Parts: sequence; structure tokens; C-alpha cells
Amino acid sequence: MIRRGRADRVSDYGATVDVGDATTRYLLYGLLPFWFAPGLADWVMHRRTRIEETSGTKESLIHALMMTEVGVPIALTLRYEVNPLLLCVQLAGTAVHEATALWDVRTAEDSDREVKPVEQHIHSFLESLPFAALTALGCLHSDQVRSLLRGGRGDARAWRLVRRRRPLPRGYLLGVTAAIGACVALPYGEELLRCLRAGRRRARGEKVLEATGDEAVWQAEDQAV
Repeated sequence: MIRRGRADRVSDYGATVDVGDATTRYLLYGLLPFWFAPGLADWVMHRRTRIEETSGTKESLIHALMMTEVGVPIALTLRYEVNPLLLCVQLAGTAVHEATALWDVRTAEDSDREVKPVEQHIHSFLESLPFAALTALGCLHSDQVRSLLRGGRGDARAWRLVRRRRPLPRGYLLGVTAAIGACVALPYGEELLRCLRAGRRRARGEKVLEATGDEAVWQAEDQAV
């Protein structure tokens, strides 16, 4: 009780708005839309370093995996109440995304694709934003964090998805969906298609070289005879 009283006094000091409301608006209209900017910038860097000629389809598929690891928790959070189950999904998505990010950079370096300092700095944003969102949600839903630490005991809805009591505005959800399509699905789909096409061209070229080499061997054998 003493700690809570001190926290209340600190949060009230100088506050001119409701902190919970301000944090929610920050997540919905600040952090989430801003997330698209470094993602799009990263795609530009991949294109400038000609990913299709180096790490190719493998790294592009890793990018798709990373977006899925982040996208699924975001989609669920926009539609369902934050509870221990959803917190676990968010924690797992953040942890797996971080591990996949390491795999992504290692794949690029092994392929000799140059990961420039600017791209590394973009990665720092992409890796830190999930932690920022998760910690902000934890502060907004501290009761659910405590419930998670207790294993959800006493809460019949702790381990199932529960629809939001106050659904987000349809216009906002449509706007987010459009932004995902324009800033994520479209550019990274183009990247994957470009990598697949380059891979097929290389495969055809290798077949031509192999056929040419076999023909040269046959001609040499005929001349020897």
C-alpha cells in the first residue's frame, strides 16, 4: 500500500492527461504506424545491396518469417483483450523475432551481402520496437501481468482469447490493414518475387553451362577417336 501510494503521488505530480489514455494513443497512433517506416527503409537497403544476387530467396523468406512473428501478436492484440494468454503470445513472438533477427544477419553476412551501418541502425529500431510495445502494454495491463505470474489462477478467461469489450474503430483497423499491405506485404512480396526470379535465372544458367561442358567433352572424345 505504501509503494502504491508513492507511485500514485509520483504519477499525479505534473500530470495533465490520463496516463493510460495517453499510452494507448501512443501505441495505436504513434508506435504502430512508426513501425512501418524502418521496415520500408530496410526493404530499400535490401534492394540497394541486390539481395537477389547474394543471399537471395533464403534471406527473403527469413524476412517473411520475422514479419509473421511480429504480425500475429499485433493482429491478436488489435482484436482481443490483453490477458495472460495474449501476453504469452506477445512474449514468445518477441523472443523468437529476436532469435530470427540474429539468423537474418548471419545469413546476409555468410552470403557476402554487405550489411551497411545504415541498415544495421535500421535493424536496431526494428528489434527494439517489439520490446517497447510489450513493456508499454505491460504497464497498461499490470493486473494481467500479475495474473500471468500467478499462472492465471482465479481467472477463468486467462487462457483463452477474449474479444475486446470495446472494439477498435473500423476505420482504424482498415487503415492499419492498408498500411500493412502498402508498406509490408507489397514491397517484401516484390522482394521475394525478385529473389525467386533471380534464382531461376541462375539455375537455367548453370544448366546451360553444364550442357555446354558436356558437349565439349563429347567433342573432345570424338576427336580423340
